[in-house]
Amino acid sequence: MDIKTKLEILSDAAKYDVSCSSSGSKRQSKKGALGSTEASGICHSFTPDGRCISLLKILLTNYCIYDCAYCINRQSNDVRRAAFTPDEVVSLTMNFYRRNYIEGLFLSSAIIKDPNHTMELLTTVLKKLRIEHEFRGYIHVKAIPGASEDLINECGLYADRMSVNIELPSSKSLKLLAPSKAKQDILKPMGLIKSHILESQDNRKSFRHAPLFVPGGQSTQLIVGASPESDLSIMNLSQGLYDKYSLKRVYYSAYIPINQGNNLPILKSPPVMREHRLYQGDWLLRLYGFRANELLNEQNPNFDINFDPKTSWALRNMHLFPIEVNKAPYEMLIRVPGIGLNGAKKIISARRLTNLTFEDLKKLRIVLKRAQYFILCNGKYNGNVSYDDEKIRLAMKPELDLNIVENNATQLSLFDQPHSKSRILLLDDLPTALTGEL
Repeated sequence: MDIKTKLEILSDAAKYDVSCSSSGSKRQSKKGALGSTEASGICHSFTPDGRCISLLKILLTNYCIYDCAYCINRQSNDVRRAAFTPDEVVSLTMNFYRRNYIEGLFLSSAIIKDPNHTMELLTTVLKKLRIEHEFRGYIHVKAIPGASEDLINECGLYADRMSVNIELPSSKSLKLLAPSKAKQDILKPMGLIKSHILESQDNRKSFRHAPLFVPGGQSTQLIVGASPESDLSIMNLSQGLYDKYSLKRVYYSAYIPINQGNNLPILKSPPVMREHRLYQGDWLLRLYGFRANELLNEQNPNFDINFDPKTSWALRNMHLFPIEVNKAPYEMLIRVPGIGLNGAKKIISARRLTNLTFEDLKKLRIVLKRAQYFILCNGKYNGNVSYDDEKIRLAMKPELDLNIVENNATQLSLFDQPHSKSRILLLDDLPTALTGEL
């Protein structure tokens, strides 16, 4: 099989892994070396200013010894199979980089022979790139659950970021849909990576040239909709991963019904709106100081499709509002729907000079469409309905057919025109997916 055909098969097989990230690496260039991530980093899809970042995203192989019910590459599926050699991956990466097609490599793999053999092949690729070719660009690699600590440690010395995909949110679902995998085998590499990152950071404080270990941190991926867990369960798991393993990101992937089976759900299309709400909730966990039990509870275990998670929280906590923008602390301002992290900083800075009015907030680009119901300016309320939770909920609720929204699984384009009602809600929320400004 020629390398072009392999690339076609293994790049297509890699599209189901959404955790190709991310910023955070500071691997500097040096004389005689090739590539650098120092200037702008490699980011997931888009940088904050909207630039698209390109990675060569491939699997080393899609031959797999496991038979996970939800996976296109499961052992029992009749799909085209291929496998790169380490030298072929190195050649592709170097040639694509020299032609300015890519700015880095995202390398994952199905499990071939056993976890240690697979991890050894991945490590060989990274060593050849870093040592033989002195490639200093961005590399994100998968840590294989079940692989030895020595192999994971060695691989981490050459990677900018590593990730271990949890995929299913509970041990029960793993046993049902991926019986060959165990929760402990997945969490153990996360603990190893975290401990080595901390050790590397301590060593760098004492020895300036101590080797880097995964300077961009680690991430993981959860599949949404393949198993019956609620959004509350998923958010609790994400919060635990951030707290215990210091993950940079948890990525959420709407389950694509590519296989059939008794234990798999019957879906007409991937739950893309649910995935989107989970990403918004994740922004609130990581950057806004929310906890999972604030965003959701046993009475409300799933996010509301009509409202973003911050707006839903505010509507359930009307007793905390309205707040006076000229006096409220930063921690409370960022909890107002329509006021993001940057908006709150602008308010704090501007109100030192003058008492802000609603016109001032418009100039600061605060989203008054949502914020007006939860704030006061100099004691004045500017909502177009009286301060009542039901009236505000009705005033803010989008007039959309949510069945159409939920069934629309088409990839969004920044340049598409909203031809249907289903587009309006998603496009209105689109900036939050790129910047986290809720």
